[in-house]
Amino acid sequence: MTGGKPDPADRQPGTEDFDARLKAAISRDAGKSAGRDEETRSGVNMAFRIGIELVAGVVVGVLIGWALDRWLDTAPWLMVLFFFLGSAAGMINVYRTMSGIGHGVGYRPEEDKPKAPAGPDGKDPRET
Repeated sequence: MTGGKPDPADRQPGTEDFDARLKAAISRDAGKSAGRDEETRSGVNMAFRIGIELVAGVVVGVLIGWALDRWLDTAPWLMVLFFFLGSAAGMINVYRTMSGIGHGVGYRPEEDKPKAPAGPDGKDPRET
């Protein structure tokens, strides 16, 4: 035994057909699993983003409240107030992320845009 790759001349009859079918099955399965992996990754990314949005709102609110409490010597009232404000901000960010609101400057779905009055020719003046 040489320990290397087997000599193609030593193959049994029918192995070429098996190799071709095996390669075809592997390529078919790779295409299916790539789509599944991307869907799973996209869902995990969204879950992490939602969690981070919520936690970041609470943390920022508590930090602002704590800093103001130390500066104004009003402990713990401003920290409690900003905890609730940060929680509300985090929930609003989660809602906006899930509904797709505010993903770009001036973003507004077409169905929510007001209709322009028709011009003298009966056409929408915004369209050229």
